[in-house]
Amino acid sequence: MSGAAEVVQAAEAKACCAHTGPGYASPLEAMAGPREALIYVTCVYNGTGIEKPDYLATVDVDPNSPSYSKVIHRLPMPYVGDELHHSGWNSCSSCHGDPSAVRKFLVLPSLLSGRIYAVNTAKSPRAPSLHKVVEPEDIVQKTELAYPHTSHCLASGEIMISCLGDKEGNAKGSGFLLLDSDFNVKGRWEKPGHGPIFGYDFWYQPRHKTMISSSWGAPLAFSKGFNLQHVSDGLYGKHLNVYSWPDGEIKQTLDLGNSGLLPLETRFLHDPSKDTGFVGCALSSNMVRFFKTSDGSWNHEVAISVTPLKVQNWILPEMPGLITDFLISLDDRYLYFVNWLHGDIRQYNIENPAKPVLAGQVWVGGLLQKGSDVVYVSEDGKESQFDVPEIKGNRLRGGPQMIQLSLDGKRLYVTNSLFSVWDNQFYGPDLMKKGSHMLQIDVNTVQGGLTVNPNFFVNFGLEPEGPALAHEMSRLQSRCHLLCPFRFLKKLLTHLLLYIQPKL
Repeated sequence: MSGAAEVVQAAEAKACCAHTGPGYASPLEAMAGPREALIYVTCVYNGTGIEKPDYLATVDVDPNSPSYSKVIHRLPMPYVGDELHHSGWNSCSSCHGDPSAVRKFLVLPSLLSGRIYAVNTAKSPRAPSLHKVVEPEDIVQKTELAYPHTSHCLASGEIMISCLGDKEGNAKGSGFLLLDSDFNVKGRWEKPGHGPIFGYDFWYQPRHKTMISSSWGAPLAFSKGFNLQHVSDGLYGKHLNVYSWPDGEIKQTLDLGNSGLLPLETRFLHDPSKDTGFVGCALSSNMVRFFKTSDGSWNHEVAISVTPLKVQNWILPEMPGLITDFLISLDDRYLYFVNWLHGDIRQYNIENPAKPVLAGQVWVGGLLQKGSDVVYVSEDGKESQFDVPEIKGNRLRGGPQMIQLSLDGKRLYVTNSLFSVWDNQFYGPDLMKKGSHMLQIDVNTVQGGLTVNPNFFVNFGLEPEGPALAHEMSRLQSRCHLLCPFRFLKKLLTHLLLYIQPKL
């Protein structure tokens, strides 16, 4: 490296340290961050028959703590019937270059009631407190949006939340809600006339000036339970929406067809220079890769397919895996997803994103575990079921649903509730009356491989107010959407200096 380039690097390092906000400067830097000690879990009583508010549980995940693998605090919401679902932070690595930004609030959208809660986790991390309630009447009056789902922080300090319909449950009313840093309703993010066909998840990639959103279905359909006829009736989605970022205009709509029914969780690779990502299509049980083409448009292809299994004693002759959640390690090396009905978690090497390779697999529940009434039938006609381990003497209930990965990629946390009415429909009393649990899967990050940790089991069936359904998990760290601007500037200046120095 030239002397001039070294000067630039040293100056940049000093500047970046002096201008740090929340999160990390890059995904790879995040991997070297501290081990997680606490995880916040959204817990639901709605639909269980227990007339109590949903709550946020604080789980101790520090193996050196005397309360390891236990719920150490519960923050009940003020109302009954919310259906807490996903969560997000008020500030994250998107704001890393802003020293005034502070990550102190966990944002909890309520899928059914439409309320949005801001929870203060900074004042007492082990015992968070309620900071503010954004009422659904305010949201509807100013935006006509309802059914809030995914929350992301923006580099501007604003909070953006996908909403899945209008107050009547029609998908045509879906769009994106903007809150300011004090959780006041600002309006809609997308430009008029650019609402998605259906709403669900979204992920933005500023370097490519693109945001991609996915599509679950109409709230008036999914909130009553899953009806296969509703798919034929056009009440569920099969599209990805490509938006200009941050302009809020739909530039392209990708029709995934029958290979992409119910596209849910959406993730770009963490490297902000990459123009590719994945979406998990639940009903088709495919991982679909989306990518930018040479002409600047976006395309898609099926990257991973989970074969439906022929079964007996079930509602249909074939059972899809039902991919309901997935994530990507911060180094973009591994992709993990769950099959909520089959009961397995899979790990794929995606160093070549176009050709994922299975690296690990483990069964932690599902409808096909030994002891279940349902069996799958192999090609030779043999009836079989999967071996599922007991953890601390507990039979595993439901199927793997939400997952959360530690920063270093070595621990994968798992809960088993999808959505209360769907939980009841597919797993019945075994999950609804006995409650959820949370597991830890140990990950081999060198050669690949997944192993259930026998020492970690959080039993939400033993909660003081009765068995609860556990859904989303949030660490005290957040997603990385972009590299620190100072580091990006450093790279640019370094390359320019190396180029021009011989000419000086």
